[in-house]
Amino acid sequence: MAGTVNKKISAASARAHTRRTKQNSSFRLPSGMFRTTLVVMFMGFLAWAYQAIQPPPPKICGLSDGPPVTAPRIKLRDGRHLAYQEHGVPKENAQYKIVFVHGIDSCRHDAVAAITLSPEIVEDLGVYIVSFDRPGYGESDPDPKRTAKSMALDIEELADELGLGSRFYVIGFSMGGQVLWGCLKYIPHRLAGAALLAPVVNYWWAGVPANLSSEAYYQQFQQDQWAVRVSHYTPWLTYFWNTQKWFPSSSVMAHSTDILSQQDKELLPKLLKRKPYMDQVRQQGEFESIHRDMNIGFGTWEFSPLDLKNPFPNNEASVHVWHGDDDNMVPVTLQRYIAQQLPWIRYHEIPGAGHLFPHGDGMCDTIIKELLTDKK
Repeated sequence: MAGTVNKKISAASARAHTRRTKQNSSFRLPSGMFRTTLVVMFMGFLAWAYQAIQPPPPKICGLSDGPPVTAPRIKLRDGRHLAYQEHGVPKENAQYKIVFVHGIDSCRHDAVAAITLSPEIVEDLGVYIVSFDRPGYGESDPDPKRTAKSMALDIEELADELGLGSRFYVIGFSMGGQVLWGCLKYIPHRLAGAALLAPVVNYWWAGVPANLSSEAYYQQFQQDQWAVRVSHYTPWLTYFWNTQKWFPSSSVMAHSTDILSQQDKELLPKLLKRKPYMDQVRQQGEFESIHRDMNIGFGTWEFSPLDLKNPFPNNEASVHVWHGDDDNMVPVTLQRYIAQQLPWIRYHEIPGAGHLFPHGDGMCDTIIKELLTDKK
């Protein structure tokens, strides 16, 4: 009886073994040819991915394959060239000398303070303004090593080359306004005053409360949230992200008007009439201009504006921040917080104004007079 049971068990085990063998046979390793095909496909994907994230080399102005040089330029300490444009009274006769810093996707022609400043103010106060193409824009050579500090030193060197004296004023709009934090950090001894107009904020600046930064961050369009996040965490993907066609890229890259406030939409037609030169802005390549701007503006900074001490403790100069409370591009909540934490900032908030408020009628006259005639 026991032998019969054992035989049945052995037979059942044999049948189970046969079933497992058949099942396992369906999961054989790929053949040599199939493995080779997989490897080739994977290597091809890696080659495509590498090419996709690599920006093309910039088309340097003045070289055989680049745009022509039409603007006056200075040669900087590292051999780069900086293109500039002068406005107002001759600098030899000027009482006030100003360096204007343009925003993202702009160039030296976008000297808002010069374009919209009334001739009466220019003549009465004796105002000289020089605007310049930031590296990679217009006709200024790209700077692969560009940082907040290098930009401040470029401005200082431009002022020295043009003979603006030991002290000069700086005005910056949008991303150009953000650049001025570097001036206040690295060259405050050269400044007679500064005006930051709707300066772009970095959501990762040290000292900004996480809840406030997060709230402001999510006020952006979702496509801009992604673009900014890529610039901060994976800057090597910025070119790919803003040129791929699968997902919406930065609204700035796409020249989208959806993000504009009501006032901005009213000002835009007048602004566009002043821009017959838009094809010059990105002519050396989008990566060295707009994309590098985003990587630096939203990257990891070596300092935070909130760490700055009053650069003018003896009131020898003043710093002004101007911002519209209806700015959909740069959240006003973060600007308010920064101004509250830096009591030496003279903060001006404009009710109902959007990001393009400096282009409004009479606005630049107000800003210039406040900056230049402010009692120190």
